[in-house]
Amino acid sequence: MNISKLRENLEVIVIAVVIALFIRTFVVQAYKIPSGSMKDTLLIGDHLLVNKFIYGVKIPFTDGKTLVPIKDPKQGDIIVFKFPEDPDKDFIKRVVGIEGDIIVIKDKKLYVNGELKEYKENVKYTDLFIYPRNDNNRDNYGPITVPKDSLFVMGDNRDNSHDSRFWGFVKLNEVKGEALIIHWSWKQAEFGVRWNRIGNLLI
Repeated sequence: MNISKLRENLEVIVIAVVIALFIRTFVVQAYKIPSGSMKDTLLIGDHLLVNKFIYGVKIPFTDGKTLVPIKDPKQGDIIVFKFPEDPDKDFIKRVVGIEGDIIVIKDKKLYVNGELKEYKENVKYTDLFIYPRNDNNRDNYGPITVPKDSLFVMGDNRDNSHDSRFWGFVKLNEVKGEALIIHWSWKQAEFGVRWNRIGNLLI
């Protein structure tokens, strides 16, 4: 291979890497579901594509400053964000409260601004026991008002989710994107593909 051909190939590789890094940083990113906190909406082994620009392009090295947001997170959105207690980890949950919303959980039922929010098609409960108030935040919580530039998030698997009930709010600048689509799903226990889940939209 001559020098000019080698240079040409290297240029193609560099351009491909730059484009891939741009897409991953600003446009879309793959994410794998590691736990069952979002069952049955999302299952362990689901692989998602996350829309990273929908809430605004994050400027690198600026502590989450954004440009050109298309929309703000709203109730019902499934988001990926930096876990407040360990920013090196990404979590995925459903937004149930935005800035100014008053959150109350009473005997497992979620109320936002006094209105019952059930998300019946998504939410599941697996434990009949109800923890009393002041004993555990899981089943009785609040009232609490979501502060400025923050979100209150919960897992759809309500009895088995480590979420805002236990560690507080998600800052808007810590949100990485909105879950878009399941592009692959692998059931490790049966060593098989969940074909019926591939292509499912999450918006």
